[in-house]
Amino acid sequence: MLSRILKSLALLSPLAAIALTATTPAASQETYPSRPVRVIVGFGAGASADVTARVVAQKLGDLLGQQFVVENKPGAGSNIATDFVSKAPKDGYTLLMGTVANTINAAIRPDTTFSFTKDFAPIAPLVTLPNILVVHPDTGVNSVAELIKLAKANPDKVLFASSGVGTSPHLSGELFNQMAGVKIAHVPYQGSGQAVTDLLANRVQIMFSPAATVLEHVKKGSLKALASTQLQRAGAAPDLPTMSESGLKGFDTGLWFGLMAPAGTPKDVIDKLNKATNEALKSPDVAETLKKQGMDILGGSADNFARYIQSETEKWGSVAKAAGLQKTN
Repeated sequence: MLSRILKSLALLSPLAAIALTATTPAASQETYPSRPVRVIVGFGAGASADVTARVVAQKLGDLLGQQFVVENKPGAGSNIATDFVSKAPKDGYTLLMGTVANTINAAIRPDTTFSFTKDFAPIAPLVTLPNILVVHPDTGVNSVAELIKLAKANPDKVLFASSGVGTSPHLSGELFNQMAGVKIAHVPYQGSGQAVTDLLANRVQIMFSPAATVLEHVKKGSLKALASTQLQRAGAAPDLPTMSESGLKGFDTGLWFGLMAPAGTPKDVIDKLNKATNEALKSPDVAETLKKQGMDILGGSADNFARYIQSETEKWGSVAKAAGLQKTN
């Protein structure tokens, strides 16, 4: 009797093993993430994109049990970093901190080796950082309507500063020209710091500046804030009207940041990252840290983020064309 039982078990064991392998294919597959993940940022350490990446990356590491390492590859308006990630393996281990700069670059710098809308898969939007329209107090302007009146009376004489050609503050000024029917003259600088310094000295009169850069000067009375630039009021300045509320209906600009992966990254990896990212953004410590930087939390689905990126690309393409900024191959 015992010998028959042993013989039966010997025959069943390999069959059982085969059945187990057939019914659980995932058991032999790698569970993502099984090693550190790189998040590539196209700006230097301390920039808003870098700060956002580091805060979110740390929380993603906690949630997914692997280290998320932020690497800075600044240059060419973030195109160096974007090009690098576009060529990375499509496995979810090299991600890009996408920003509004990517959609602006797509409009004014088409001579790249990649297509931002075709070569990347959106994961999740992270935050927005609204621009604030500020003026030097000596302009005597107290509202957007008064600024438009001043600009119409002095074409090309009202100067607006930006952190460089093709940046969000620059394109915000160009959109203002187009929507208000005015001509304020652009003065580009090598960064927001230099631009604000000349604005405080009244060498230039106005600027569409990231909120975190100028709100302290507004509180001190050194600059006057007229409006925030996104459709929703800025969390950092809730009492300030939007440009849309101030008469330029639909005016919507600002910085935004979101996670991207190379196109072709498996959907289950994208879904897992999206879920973890949204969970990270809802974490009180992450939300508090980002809000202290003047940022408004986003989050949402990968599909909605893809639609937003497409709309941003189309908007900036139109603005760049009207302003004569589009380059041709």
